[in-house]
Amino acid sequence: MDGNLKSPRLLDQLRARIRFLHYSRSTEQTYVHWARRYILFHDKRHPRDLNEEHVVAFLNYLAQDCRVSASTQNQALCAIAFLYKQVLQKPLEEFEQLVHARRPRRLPTVLTRDEVNAILAHLKDPYLTMALLMYGGGLRISECLRLRILDVDFGRRELMVRHGKGGKDRVTVLPQTAVPGLQASIAHTSSLFTRDMALGIHHIDLPIGLARKFPNAGRELKWRFVFSSELLSLDPRSGARGRHHIYSDSFSRALRTAVRKSGVMKYVSAHTLRHSFATHMLEAGYDIRTVQELLGHAHVNTTMIYTHVLNRGGRGIISPADRE
Repeated sequence: MDGNLKSPRLLDQLRARIRFLHYSRSTEQTYVHWARRYILFHDKRHPRDLNEEHVVAFLNYLAQDCRVSASTQNQALCAIAFLYKQVLQKPLEEFEQLVHARRPRRLPTVLTRDEVNAILAHLKDPYLTMALLMYGGGLRISECLRLRILDVDFGRRELMVRHGKGGKDRVTVLPQTAVPGLQASIAHTSSLFTRDMALGIHHIDLPIGLARKFPNAGRELKWRFVFSSELLSLDPRSGARGRHHIYSDSFSRALRTAVRKSGVMKYVSAHTLRHSFATHMLEAGYDIRTVQELLGHAHVNTTMIYTHVLNRGGRGIISPADRE
């Protein structure tokens, strides 16, 4: 048993199951990471020989020794539960006593309009256009990076977000200020596409279902990522050489630099732009259901958190120190 465990066989089974269920690549990487750490924590014993007590011991180790956050601990639990249920076929009833760590309730960081403009002033394309889509359309960084040319509708001023969180599609607004940058990015992608075709490079990363339905998508410009990488790379799943989108780390570095130069003293990430979109939409008087649909939230309760950070100062009350 231990000999088998030293081989990647179990983790390969885990990867295969994740791909069969059409989970995202990031989920695959996360689940494999936590499964590997769980196995190493228990001295490379096969998970089939471990039980609920061993899972609890690992989660306690993460919380007490590694001091991970509640969300990270829950992420590890989800990965291990998936391993047992989907790969080892071990009944989940054995894990009923496992309790998800309670996540502290935190309000999102929201920028003022002046702060957003100050940060945007220090970004250059393509990162400026990406930031405008996240702030102006409520996109997540992953959704922005995965935009394809056919997802942009200049006539209707819409963006189609495909396979968003939870595998759902939605339509959101295309801000007018992002149009020139988008057109420039598409033109650049078109030139890269022409070059790739001349070199016989046709591979394009597509979700499994679409790859089967459109086997020749790699030869069509419309399926290319709007924000294409300058460099060719190998698909980690198929091993095929092709052109992926810009990496999220590149945008994050550009954003950190812009925040530092702007003088904004808040912690700002790509998701802060999405938080600011939602809050400013509500401040402008848009109905919360509309904002929910644009963000792609499954439940309105998730969107309700932005009502607590509307730009009204101290829950909308007037401080007694400011009364005449």
